Amino acid sequence: MVDALSQQSAAPNKPYDAVIIGGGHNGLTCAYYLARAGRKVKVLERRPVVGGAAVTEEFHPGFRNSVASYTVSLLNPKIIHDMDLARHGLKVVERRAANFFPFPDGRYILSGEGRTRAEIAKFSERDAARLAAYGEEIETIADVLRDLILQTPPNVSDDGWFGSLPELLRAGKLGHRFSRLDMHHRRVLLDLFTRSASDYLDEWFESEEAKVLFGFDSIVGTYAAPSTPGSAYVLLHHVFGEVNGKKGAWGHAIGGMGAITQAMAAAAREAGAEIEVDAPVKEVIVEKGATAGVLLEDGRIIRARAVAANIGPRLLFDKIVPEDAVPADFLQRIRRFKVGSGVLRMNVALSELPSFTALPGHDQGIHHTAGIVIAPSLGYMEDAFVDAKRSGWSKAPIVEMLIPSTLDDTLAPKGQHVASLFCQYVAPQLPGRKSWDEKRDEVADLMIETVDRYAPGFRQSILGRQVLTPLDLERIFGLVGGDIFHGTLSLNQLFSARPMLGYGDYRTPLKGLYICGSGTPPGGGVTGAPGHNAAREMLCDRV
Repeated sequence: MVDALSQQSAAPNKPYDAVIIGGGHNGLTCAYYLARAGRKVKVLERRPVVGGAAVTEEFHPGFRNSVASYTVSLLNPKIIHDMDLARHGLKVVERRAANFFPFPDGRYILSGEGRTRAEIAKFSERDAARLAAYGEEIETIADVLRDLILQTPPNVSDDGWFGSLPELLRAGKLGHRFSRLDMHHRRVLLDLFTRSASDYLDEWFESEEAKVLFGFDSIVGTYAAPSTPGSAYVLLHHVFGEVNGKKGAWGHAIGGMGAITQAMAAAAREAGAEIEVDAPVKEVIVEKGATAGVLLEDGRIIRARAVAANIGPRLLFDKIVPEDAVPADFLQRIRRFKVGSGVLRMNVALSELPSFTALPGHDQGIHHTAGIVIAPSLGYMEDAFVDAKRSGWSKAPIVEMLIPSTLDDTLAPKGQHVASLFCQYVAPQLPGRKSWDEKRDEVADLMIETVDRYAPGFRQSILGRQVLTPLDLERIFGLVGGDIFHGTLSLNQLFSARPMLGYGDYRTPLKGLYICGSGTPPGGGVTGAPGHNAAREMLCDRV
């Protein structure tokens, strides 16, 4: 069977075969595959630069950083290869250590290749002995996800027996993949999709330090606690990536996350796609029950046979698709699509590297290249979540800090540094009708003070900062509720049910309208998979 992403002739009867709304990484990926197949494609990005949330910008004179998305692992190797991103300037380097967890008593865990077992053994020999078996179990299930990430899930359909044949074939392939798992791992797969991270990790480890080392992944970018059912899947979602062929590794793109999307844009243009910035879309044009193009905010009309939206489903149907263009029951349900990451992002310019009580010294150490996580236990995370739900933000927050300038000297002046702070939890909407514009600096100060308690002097080393609340993330990047995943990674919003059961195949009720962003399978993160998969389905529909 010929790959649907192979070369096909472009239709001559329309100015464009496809318009892509949003020039983030998935939109650029979708555009590339369509253009490579001979389609005439135009990407429309409302900001002055392509990249969506994966951009690098100067936030303080002389200091540049990845503004929102901030680290690399989930970007799919096939997409990297197909788009030849290395030739277009992308270089990804690994962290020299994975994660650094300083604890209030002055002890720490510094995990990474060849060191994690010994670090865990400082707290529990039993946990250290169980590490290999835990890693094997997680890796076996992660391999299943790696196999599925570039596949369209089986779609629940009302098209009758004949119309359902393609979905039956997809379900058969999926079943065949699952049949290769033994019964133990099938049960583990079910556990990881439905149970809480706390419950899952309690069965493996006895020390709080080992549990938090692995449990942190379960709350990254999600407004939920480690005890929330389904949080074990979020843990799994963050471990199926790889860097330079090393499974589960995390890395840094030289030049920041914008280097990824700039390379993607170059690949898409080389394939024939047109890209226009400062071009916000106002509305999808609907004629005779199908898409006919888009209306821009400046009044221009761009006609196309198909439209692919690299924006969240909520934003798409709340703001851009005419209300009467889709069934009322679909619209009601999509407006209940749950969003909100509970994240505040901050970028800071530093005069020096932080000196931690657990590992003192301003000279660069291996721990400075790691993900530095302020979260001493799962119980601490639990309290932080409850606190945010009650009052709007955690009084004792979780902070992950990366210092990419330790791996990339292009980001800051010599001898100085930039750091990314990924802070949880903050409520997507504050209680009592308060605005994040009123509380931005107060909460940002709290996040800095939290780091300062573990690295005295950190506050004084800050030369400048950029603070992005959930409201800022929505305003700047179109992330409704500040949701970095375009929608919560909960069981009812995963796989065939993302964004909704019956539309897990990148299509929508409106003929010719597709979704190619993180609100579709496999979900959030800088993967490129939704864009890749949506392009394939569009070509199957002969766009």
